Amino acid sequence: MRIAVFGATGRTGRPLVEQAVERGHEVVAFVRDMTGLSPAVRNDDRVIVVEGDAYSGEGVERAIVGDGDPVDAVVSVLAQSSEGPDHLLTEAGRHMLAAMNRHGVERAVGDADRHSPGRLRRRARFVTLVGAGIREEGESVNLGGRMMGVLLKLLARSVLEDARDQVELIKDSDTRWTVVRAPRLTENAHTGEFHHGTDLSLGMRDTAARANVAEFILDCLEGNLYVHEMPKVADV
Repeated sequence: MRIAVFGATGRTGRPLVEQAVERGHEVVAFVRDMTGLSPAVRNDDRVIVVEGDAYSGEGVERAIVGDGDPVDAVVSVLAQSSEGPDHLLTEAGRHMLAAMNRHGVERAVGDADRHSPGRLRRRARFVTLVGAGIREEGESVNLGGRMMGVLLKLLARSVLEDARDQVELIKDSDTRWTVVRAPRLTENAHTGEFHHGTDLSLGMRDTAARANVAEFILDCLEGNLYVHEMPKVADV
């Protein structure tokens, strides 16, 4: 699988790129500055590095289309910083979805269509990572989750609103999307021990190692898990 990773030099992006390569995938690593990638990753033949600005859209189409062969999937693990724009996730998502819509993904999958014998066009795969504070309509939330939501509104309202707007864009798109929701992310070791589900109940004490979240994202891509769903993931 050929995967475009936006936010490849971030704290979740780095283990995601490394694990994707270990699992046999080709990665297009979209970065603002390639020096943020380790020399081993930069020099790996299975990694293509594209420098650009996801907020302005510079380089986004090049990462998704490359030399004319579109990627199989797009993953966004972008995160806001104190120096970054308030609407980073929304605007970056808009550019990614526009490029995916213009070029799509076409692979041989068994059945023929009348326009292209032997090939069937399928919608592109898009996975994005947001905080567990993003809720689905009518979702049941425990006391800890409600407390977390109140704190987010008080301390990080712009981050929360940006993530919500991005999710709405993705839901309205013609992609096979998955929105992965995670609690507080940590730098703990990659254990592979985590649980996930659309009805997973998370509270103030729940955390998720970034490397475990990276593994779960790849599981979603490889197994076609949670298409058009918003699963949560947390360490066991």
